[in-house]
Amino acid sequence: FSDSPLLSERKRRDREERLNIVLWKQPLVTLQYFFLETLINLKEWTIKLWHRRSILVSFLLTLAVLTATYYIEGTHQQYVRYMEKKFFWCAYWVGLGILSSVGLGTGLHTFLLYLGPHIASVTLAAYECNSVNFPEPPYPDQIICPDEETTEGSISLWAIISKVRLEACMWGAGTAIGELPPYFMARAARLSGAEPDDEEYQEFEEMLEHAETAQDFASRAKLAVQNLVQKVGFFGILACASIPNPLFDLAGITCGHFLVPFWTFFGATLIGKAVIKMHIQKLFVIITFSKHIVEQMVSLIGAIPSVGPSLQKPFQEYLEAQRIKLHHRADSGVPQGENWLSWMFEKLVIVMVCYFILSIINSMAQSYAKRLQQKMYSEEKTK
Repeated sequence: FSDSPLLSERKRRDREERLNIVLWKQPLVTLQYFFLETLINLKEWTIKLWHRRSILVSFLLTLAVLTATYYIEGTHQQYVRYMEKKFFWCAYWVGLGILSSVGLGTGLHTFLLYLGPHIASVTLAAYECNSVNFPEPPYPDQIICPDEETTEGSISLWAIISKVRLEACMWGAGTAIGELPPYFMARAARLSGAEPDDEEYQEFEEMLEHAETAQDFASRAKLAVQNLVQKVGFFGILACASIPNPLFDLAGITCGHFLVPFWTFFGATLIGKAVIKMHIQKLFVIITFSKHIVEQMVSLIGAIPSVGPSLQKPFQEYLEAQRIKLHHRADSGVPQGENWLSWMFEKLVIVMVCYFILSIINSMAQSYAKRLQQKMYSEEKTK
């Protein structure tokens, strides 16, 4: 018992030392540790693949058959091209969903950066074109109104929901997949008895220890999520996953810690995030960006004293430019002016992606530093 405070203090110092290994503080050390950790991970993955040779051979044979099918000419090529297009489209949104769960390294939602603007663009175009039958290509890269004549007001809310359902559900499925690491980490820690170096898991264990004496609102909210998931099971997880819930990481840790079956956790999370929650978010964006509400928002911006008219003008120009684009193809010679709103959005996306890459480098470097510290612990124990 006398060594326990000393051990806790040493772990705290080691954790602080690892957190200082970042590119803007120790660039050379961080890059060195990053490359060493990459080599160790490659070695571990190679060993795991060697132990699963039969699965790897089956995968390579399947890949060879698909490659041959892709390149051999025949009537099946139209189906191959269709499946290729759908596969990459779905993989793109699933990947963004996974990045959203891990926070893109900054906690900024990819829904705000990609899916929300996509749904908003489709909504504005649907009301402008009175149709969702945009010609493919250029859709989805660029939205152009179809050539057929349509009557004013013929577009329905359900038609817009159906148009963006695939990408919305794939994004939701990606967010469900992104919730698996906390579950597996807590499950492995419970089965092995090892203490993972994860702040959320340590906070969860502390919460369990002081559950009866918790007084503040945040602790009570976390405890309520933990009790709901633990006692209600599938439907408790479904309820937590079906609403915008910043505490859902705690649900994953809770399910892993109490050894909830994988398919119970993942099935409820997938249904909640990819079906129920996604339709709620999608409906909110579509209603917000419907034609009459957007016009009211622009008029309200103009009503702001002093700065209203100056703020209203770029929004009006941006909306008008988008309407012009919807009725002209890219090669029709219509000048494509750049608005400061779109310029700001593009630069924001670039900054977020760069920060995400930097966060990966820092995280892997800190993982290598943890390996060195654990090696030092084991050497001291053997002395």
